[in-house]
Amino acid sequence: MMRRALCVLVLLLPLTAAADRRVPDDAAIASAHPLATEAGIEILGKGGNAFDAAVAVSAALAVVEPYSSGIGGGGFWLLQRADGFETFVDGREVAPAAATADMYLDEHGAPVPKRSLEGPLAAGIPGQPAALAHIAAKYGRLTLAQNLAPAVRLAEDGFPVYERLRGGLRAKHLLMRRWPGAERVFLPDGGLPAVGTVLRQPDLAATLRAMAENGHEGFYAGPVAEQLVAGVRANGGIWTAADLESYRVREREPLRAEYRGVSITTAPPPSAGGVALIEILNVLSGFDLGALDGAARKHLVVEAMRRAYRDRAEFLGDPDFVDVPVERLTHPYYAAGLRAAIHTDRAMPSVLLPGIQPAEAGTQTTHLSVLDGEGNRVAATLSINFWFGSGFMPERTGVLLNNEMNDFSLKPGVPDGYQLVGADANAIAPGKRMVSSMTPTILESSEGLAILGTPGGSRIISMVLLGALAWMDGADAAEMAALPRYHHQYLPDRVSHETEALSAGERNALESMGHELAATEDGYGNMQVVTWDFASGEVAAASDPRGVGAGYVY
Repeated sequence: MMRRALCVLVLLLPLTAAADRRVPDDAAIASAHPLATEAGIEILGKGGNAFDAAVAVSAALAVVEPYSSGIGGGGFWLLQRADGFETFVDGREVAPAAATADMYLDEHGAPVPKRSLEGPLAAGIPGQPAALAHIAAKYGRLTLAQNLAPAVRLAEDGFPVYERLRGGLRAKHLLMRRWPGAERVFLPDGGLPAVGTVLRQPDLAATLRAMAENGHEGFYAGPVAEQLVAGVRANGGIWTAADLESYRVREREPLRAEYRGVSITTAPPPSAGGVALIEILNVLSGFDLGALDGAARKHLVVEAMRRAYRDRAEFLGDPDFVDVPVERLTHPYYAAGLRAAIHTDRAMPSVLLPGIQPAEAGTQTTHLSVLDGEGNRVAATLSINFWFGSGFMPERTGVLLNNEMNDFSLKPGVPDGYQLVGADANAIAPGKRMVSSMTPTILESSEGLAILGTPGGSRIISMVLLGALAWMDGADAAEMAALPRYHHQYLPDRVSHETEALSAGERNALESMGHELAATEDGYGNMQVVTWDFASGEVAAASDPRGVGAGYVY
């Protein structure tokens, strides 16, 4: 079990000493679908490295898990090379050039229901195709065509419809029927496909093949780009050819920190995840969590969450457009100030915290974790936002478009689809990346390594936090993935939790402290974890039992 000790969280320098990097006996991949995990294993077997495998898994998930991610969306890829180099590949979507701050408001300044969620107007310019081409070219060992081959095969030959996919289609079939492109693929003959039906996506296979042959240009220029723009504009969207041509991946410096002897490498802005994760751990570093259990411990975790999510609402945005005070928010002195206002025996109502106070007022993403036999690692979280994104698929492309524009602050103080509030820092602007909660994270101590992440919208940060704390307390990969979850995000001011996350005694104790509790649906999130124990050499991969994924050791 990892040692328990109080520790102040501080920023670390990049890891550079190759001599300090161990080499695992095995490789491992965990992803949200067995066929995607198998695609990554196939690439490792052909001589690819972790970065090649991450490209293959990402592309395969776009085919077999279309409700969660795809080449019509974006994501973040946290890469660590065996020689100590690490980087963060930002393939987040951007707002089209014609986007305006009030594009989802009516004449009275109120948000129009579903305008930022459904149809092509809700879609940002996708970043995943550019990121896959970039990672393969710069960090992979195989060609992009080799890495995309499993996804092309899955799209062309098809795969069996499974219950989770059918359930998503059941929930979204009315949206899908509004546009013939998506309906033709996912609702053949006008009805829900039966479990076991082979689902083929020939148009998506053709688009993937264009990317395989022409890289970045295969998606952002030429026939595919022309079809994307024509389909979007014919149905009320505002994309242009220039929007696609101008899209570029950003490589950013990861955020690094230390807590209880564990080095943490995680996502920088435009993700809010890493900042919030570090801020929460900084606050908790002043408490002896190891001496606490039950409601007393969970109360402190909730109070730290409350404050970090408040700061997310006010300060986080695209660092290319706004000055995000990352250093201040992740500084131990700032955390000490937040911690001083926490009462160990009672909750502080969010209304008493300074900042944005809104008027009274989904969760589909995916994650993959990869470790190769050389010690290279990838934690990647990808998304099209809500189930099946915008529901819109331009004809002849097979590309289901995201609805990530809803992740912008549509109006300061007004909650988005995940009930998160935001400020001007995350207002819509042309070419701007919207804030995300995606938190791909790699943990490393003298004893071992963990690669983790999850979907879950606003609850991603709290799930990664709880998984990280569990690993520090000795949990293995399977325990991390299965851990019952609880969450607080500043507003609405309540603790949401899975049934098993709080005992009856804990619920009574937390309510007596002033917390409002709300049991949420069991089964939220879909964590994917790879761990490596340095002492034993054991490598493990675990996929969340709430989902249908698979973790394989190779």
